[in-house]
Amino acid sequence: MDWLVVAVFGGVYIGMALGRWPGLAINRTGIALIGALVLLLSGAVDGDAALTSVDFATLSVLLTLMVLSSQYAASGFFDWIGNRITHLDLTPRGLLAGVIAICGGLSAVMTNDVVVWAVTPILIRGVMARRLDPRPYVIAVACAANAGSAATLIGNPQNLMIAEFGQLDFTAFLLACGVPALIGLLIVYGVIAYGPMTRAAFDPVPDGSALDEGGPIKLDRPMLIKAVAATIAVIAIFIFVEDRALWSLLIVAVLLLSRRLGTDQVLGRVDWHLLALFCGLFIVTGVMAGDDAIATFFRDALSGIRIDNPAVLATLSLAGSNTIGNVPLVMMLLSLGPDWTPKLLHGLAVFSTLSGNFLIVGSVANIIAVEQARAAGITIGFGDYARVGIPITLISLAFAWGWIMMFV
Repeated sequence: MDWLVVAVFGGVYIGMALGRWPGLAINRTGIALIGALVLLLSGAVDGDAALTSVDFATLSVLLTLMVLSSQYAASGFFDWIGNRITHLDLTPRGLLAGVIAICGGLSAVMTNDVVVWAVTPILIRGVMARRLDPRPYVIAVACAANAGSAATLIGNPQNLMIAEFGQLDFTAFLLACGVPALIGLLIVYGVIAYGPMTRAAFDPVPDGSALDEGGPIKLDRPMLIKAVAATIAVIAIFIFVEDRALWSLLIVAVLLLSRRLGTDQVLGRVDWHLLALFCGLFIVTGVMAGDDAIATFFRDALSGIRIDNPAVLATLSLAGSNTIGNVPLVMMLLSLGPDWTPKLLHGLAVFSTLSGNFLIVGSVANIIAVEQARAAGITIGFGDYARVGIPITLISLAFAWGWIMMFV
């Protein structure tokens, strides 16, 4: 049975790296669910053990953030913010700075994937109306969302998992990870605005006639106020409450109580595929961690490469995030890695998140941005992104490593 577990684990994580199984039209979610099902049907894990391995606390908070983002979308906030960004009367580099600051800030309190999904199409239309090359701006949205999300426990899914695993404090996490996130945003701006691969895109003067195009976007203020109040409540829960999951679900219940916004409208924007991916991976990695022989082998291997060294952890995060993905990587390391101290957990959160800027496949946010651009007729190739993403990531990781070593 040990060999079956190893085979399933290997097949699932190879699928995570490739994005599919060769010859089949199956994505990462399907692969994770099939792996979990094989383990259940083979008897490698029973139903009770499988349920125990699923971290429902993380799933509950992630669901809460998705529903919260749905409330913002329904209020017209994302359309409004995207419209405001593109109508700023700024130079091209000033516009870039605004894009990075706003997307980075929003991603610190919402999931980065949602911010990219909502802002990118509106940004592309506005930038093209100014007769500017939209590609650097699209890359900036993805990179800023990734970097900004590193600042808080609720910025992205892997941070949520790390926070629940270590029961980390919201304020302590912000103090440890906020500075590397802010530096990461500055690096995103510097590399894109003045780097040799993209600086020529900012030479044209913006066309001011585009600034009045289309008129203002109307906000549903009562719905937006409800979303803002819910956001404050979520942050307060993370600061003051121990049972975050249950109280987070109370926020979901409150948001569902609406005379105007139907339940199907709220839950229709939830990324159920991502939640299903988490469930499958929790079961697969849980079975691996529960097998004494296999878990010991992996722990010995990871201790042999000194994963408790922040420099090694940063390197492993870079390699893993751009192969199997940052969520599967973090899930595996938390289950099979060393004894995690708060300093190492803060480092894992920052390193795994900033590493997502390296290649298109390093983060779901990157893939969403590139696909949104393609739908608008804009092609951002693997090399186009890598020439910007690689220097951004390497410089960001170097600064993050220094911060973690000296001050955390």
